[in-house]
Amino acid sequence: MALNNKSKKPSSTFQSNLCTTLFFIVLFTIPAFFLLHTPTTTSICTTFATHVKPWSGDLRVAQFAWNHLSFIQHQPPPIVLKIAVFSRKWPIGTTPGGMERHAHNLHTALARRGHEVHVFTSPPPNDTNPNLQASPPSSPHLHCHEGEAGRWRYNKAWEQFVEENQQQPFDLVHSESVALPHWLARNVPNLVVTWHGIALESLQSDIFQDLIRKTDEPISPAYKQSLQGVVPKVLNEIRFFKNYEHHVAISDSCGEMLRDVYQIPNKRVHVIINGVDEEDFMADAKLGYEFQSKIGIPNNASLVLGVAGRLVKDKGHPLLHEAYSRLITKHPNVYLIVAGSGPWENRYRELGDQVLVLGSMSPSMLRAFYNAIDIFVNPTLRPQGLDLTLMEAMMTGKPLLASRFPSIKGSIVVDDEFGYMFSPNVESLLEALEAVVEEGPEKLAKRGKACGEYAASMFTAQKMALAYERLFLCIKNETFCTYH
Repeated sequence: MALNNKSKKPSSTFQSNLCTTLFFIVLFTIPAFFLLHTPTTTSICTTFATHVKPWSGDLRVAQFAWNHLSFIQHQPPPIVLKIAVFSRKWPIGTTPGGMERHAHNLHTALARRGHEVHVFTSPPPNDTNPNLQASPPSSPHLHCHEGEAGRWRYNKAWEQFVEENQQQPFDLVHSESVALPHWLARNVPNLVVTWHGIALESLQSDIFQDLIRKTDEPISPAYKQSLQGVVPKVLNEIRFFKNYEHHVAISDSCGEMLRDVYQIPNKRVHVIINGVDEEDFMADAKLGYEFQSKIGIPNNASLVLGVAGRLVKDKGHPLLHEAYSRLITKHPNVYLIVAGSGPWENRYRELGDQVLVLGSMSPSMLRAFYNAIDIFVNPTLRPQGLDLTLMEAMMTGKPLLASRFPSIKGSIVVDDEFGYMFSPNVESLLEALEAVVEEGPEKLAKRGKACGEYAASMFTAQKMALAYERLFLCIKNETFCTYH
């Protein structure tokens, strides 16, 4: 009875929140549509990608990705920095996620450059027992706080940081997303935060996930609850993001969002696209053939598609599952290799022998996986996300088939030669898959070569580390803010 008596009020509240949500949808998506329909020849990102032009000036006002610039890598840094890193997890003995891999690649490279890097993170899994304090000089110093394995407790990490900072003050503090809460981070000098996801992304992702819902499928209670909660979260982010001193966006579109929607001053927003270890991901045709044979890809396969990452809804697996199931009715010799784990594992297995689900993979196994495919598919429903798998595939010399979102179009697939893009729905993806099948492996290989060359100039861990190093030096001493 109590629930029935109060039924009208939640309905009214939901309608009010829905109106607010629709307002934000219009506000935030119009700029995205303009970006999607902007000709690539007029984009500053594309201009740098296809015609690398000289640039000089104050790096802090550069509104393009720093990956387009050249930094000296064969000389030691002019200043050795002491850097504190707050990361919820560190890849020790586990299959790391994208943010952990980014943190590991970046700060390992900075340590190898000679900087003193201290990582404050959660305890490693119980089945690992590394001597964390005995790291070689060329590796980051790991400080794992006490407590449950994998559970981040920022207050415990902060205590460790304060103790180390008292011995010798840090030059820079780097937070991977909200590893430090804003009320604590706003008082930290020389703080840099790298955003791997923002609440606005969650809102847009929820919208696209609901758009693929079938007409006879009801709206889930979780989706309604999410809509009611995410708009206030976006507003809170807009209010407190200004308290962070420096922001690093991992895509050009996210940089625009931070400047235009979150109202962060230009000089405090910097775009540095993630990089991957170029030694882990490189073209190796022999390795690819061996991997195909090992997992059971037959010699008469006409095409091999690949997808990697968490097998969850927001990564677009409902789209790929449906589109591929239709594709193989006409093209039974097109195979799909699935690298990853999650709720969609068994559903992919149910599609038949043309689908090989291999579970989570280490970087060495992923290298073989990428070399074994003809094209990499990324059907993500996260508009602001920029999965490392995109860069890994390109670095291995593979073209991309990816969702047409500003983050991917503006920072990764900046040239039609790099692959295909599709709207986040089954029909558009199926149409793109048909075009890929028609093109065939030989033409796709030519696209892949172009991808490999571009990735080698833009998406290496070394390029990423040099860009971050220059940003950190700039924050420490304004002399380094001028780029010639």
